[in-house]
Amino acid sequence: MGSSTLLLLVVFVFDLVAFALAVAAEQRRNTAKIEKVGNDSYCRYDSDIATGLGVGSLLLLMASQLLIMVASRCLCCGKAMRPSGSRAWAIVLFITCWVFFFIAEICLLVASVRNGYHTKYLSDPSHSCQKVRKGIFGAGAAFVVLTGIVSELYYVSYSKANDEQPSYDRDTGIRMGNL
Repeated sequence: MGSSTLLLLVVFVFDLVAFALAVAAEQRRNTAKIEKVGNDSYCRYDSDIATGLGVGSLLLLMASQLLIMVASRCLCCGKAMRPSGSRAWAIVLFITCWVFFFIAEICLLVASVRNGYHTKYLSDPSHSCQKVRKGIFGAGAAFVVLTGIVSELYYVSYSKANDEQPSYDRDTGIRMGNL
């Protein structure tokens, strides 16, 4: 098993666990219950287990992205890629990967913060019992999957573009020895 295969396997496992945590967070997001204390009514929120699951998913996705970017030297550092279709795909997939990554991170972060915020207090009865909207953790989970697929495709395209790199050891300059 080569280092590229091992890297792709580790990234796949990280992305799979991040997806599972995001789905679990969606299923365990807070619900609010009206509670009466004396003459006052308050919103009481459940535990914040979904916050921890969302943050765990966020961190695993970040670790996965970091592994791919370190292995590929973030596309911009290191030796130049060979001009080919693989290089074009690597560039397109690199940009797409980062867009999906940011969307996934924003969804997971916003949902985790909102979920955690509402579990820490009893709200004023004049406000509605707000909770995390259904589907925010789910959207994060979907973008975790998309990020995982695109980042692995990016790494494969990047690797193909770097295979059979022409050697620059040869003399490629203009011969002026006859002058």
